[in-house]
Amino acid sequence: MTKFSDLNLNPKVLKAIDDAGYEAPTPIQAAAIPPALEGRDVLGIAQIGTGNTASFTLPMLSLLARGRARARMPRSLVLCPTRELAAQVAENFDTYSKYLKLTKALLIGGVSFKEQDKLIDKGVDVLIATPGRLLDHFERGKLLLTGVQIMVVDEADRMLDMGFIPDIERIFSLTPFTRQTLFFSATMAPEIERITNTFLSAPERVEVARQATASETIEQGVVMLKASRRDREASEKRDLLRALIEGEGDKCSNAIVFCNRKVDVDIVAKSLTKHGYDAAPIHGDLDQSQRTRTLDGFRAGDLRFLIASDVAARGLDVPAVSHVFNFDVPSHAEDYVHRIGRTGRAGREGKALMICIPRDEKNLAAIEDLLQKPIPRVDNPLQSGKAPETEAEAKPDAKATPEKKPRKPRVSRSAKKTDTAKSDEAPKQQEAAAVVDAPEAAATPEPQQQPAPKRDRGERQDRSSRRGSGGSDRGGRHDNGGGKVTGMGDHLPGFIALSFDERRAR
Repeated sequence: MTKFSDLNLNPKVLKAIDDAGYEAPTPIQAAAIPPALEGRDVLGIAQIGTGNTASFTLPMLSLLARGRARARMPRSLVLCPTRELAAQVAENFDTYSKYLKLTKALLIGGVSFKEQDKLIDKGVDVLIATPGRLLDHFERGKLLLTGVQIMVVDEADRMLDMGFIPDIERIFSLTPFTRQTLFFSATMAPEIERITNTFLSAPERVEVARQATASETIEQGVVMLKASRRDREASEKRDLLRALIEGEGDKCSNAIVFCNRKVDVDIVAKSLTKHGYDAAPIHGDLDQSQRTRTLDGFRAGDLRFLIASDVAARGLDVPAVSHVFNFDVPSHAEDYVHRIGRTGRAGREGKALMICIPRDEKNLAAIEDLLQKPIPRVDNPLQSGKAPETEAEAKPDAKATPEKKPRKPRVSRSAKKTDTAKSDEAPKQQEAAAVVDAPEAAATPEPQQQPAPKRDRGERQDRSSRRGSGGSDRGGRHDNGGGKVTGMGDHLPGFIALSFDERRAR
């Protein structure tokens, strides 16, 4: 069995390792530290939670134990894709360099430039940064990278997936060609390896596990969910998530719930909080101070559920995470490995459950192809009993009216024709019956109804004038005492009574 003392590390570094309680290196550490101490480039591929950070931290500290940094010229550089991972690397340096007189600076977003400039001006041995903030300092003329001796790219595949390829290429061009480069990642796609061939010089490839494998100590499962209605899919997923949490009981001491979108992170966190769960969100749109408080609370055990986007899937070193819940199936198969790698770390047992809806089945198949084995299906706990009432189900009941009109019975066309024929025959039958039953009335001829006399033009004008003045000719209302008015009556204009010659003379 290999021990840290067999790896030729600096004695002060070994003393710090003993204080931290570590006895033996992990396979990736035992394989990567020796070539790194020799000054060779290293390409490390290992699954999440196997000690990648210490694989480059320990040899860097041993190599940097001698020498002194100059102002604005760091001696080493560590690039990380996210603020959380960069902060974790900084904590590891604090742990292992407690007996060394080395300085470090952490350059991440959400922190004042002024405070970071002060550290750089004093000179730092180790500079830990995200690519964007590092280039910001360089463009402001506050930083020089010509003195970098060791450069580390942590979570290299994630850096490239997040679109940092141009930034990384530029940063490499700003560092000396003679630098030592260390790449560490959990997955290594062919296109990533092509880029590493450009940046690394004859690297020592260290691969202690098959690419994109999950730890054997993690129990995996997936629940297939088909919503009752499309507009209820989101609420039913949240119901299922709570049912899965309740099903784990006391075994679920704490958990990380991953969502694909930031907006869903906030919605799920509010939903769990509303139902009495201790939950808080973390994603890239939150302030750095809030993200730090949330992570510190989760690490300390004050927060039980951390609802996160993929920004928290990489590099979060929380040793005792009992469960990981994938509220959404990740769109990239490699992200699944990183997500569930937050549990079952350092040989501990963990459990990862995922919810899959029909449109995510293609992504699920890609994950199983990457893992080269199927993920066990888990029964939906809501199907065994009565599902809890969702908000979508409750709203229609509140709006429903107590009195509903019964539907009219449908009548066929043949029945309609029969009813029409009967209705046409009924007056004829009644007329015949009237002739038979009342012969005297039939013998007496009824007076013929006189046709209505034609109305002349004047009468029509009189009616229109009365309507225009607000009157009505119906039922004898507003008829000036009921007398019959012929023509225009008193409303006849005077010029109409004039003869043609009199009008012409005027």
